[in-house]
Amino acid sequence: MIKAEGFFKALADGTRLRLLLLLLDEDSLCVCELVHALDTHQPRISRHLAQLRDLGIVEDERRGQWVYYRLSPALPDWAHSILESAARAESLKPFIQRLQSMPNRPFAGCS
Repeated sequence: MIKAEGFFKALADGTRLRLLLLLLDEDSLCVCELVHALDTHQPRISRHLAQLRDLGIVEDERRGQWVYYRLSPALPDWAHSILESAARAESLKPFIQRLQSMPNRPFAGCS
């Protein structure tokens, strides 16, 4: 069960907020896609994703050598509504553009 306090603490960090909003928009993303979209280092992204996973906000799935993340299907309606509201307030356009311009997206293999 996701607790409100942990959820809001997760949203308080800009990187975690953007990760969640990208997952809301894209459904499922590989770590390398998130690294590219946010233009930051893999260890930082992985650390934030691990925190979100430990809170039950996201799930991971290994596909071959890559790990994909998505919002947890157990995410309560209230939490999903908050993310949707945040998505309307936070401009993800530059991050989505970076993601769309990524060469070698996972279907071709992450680099």
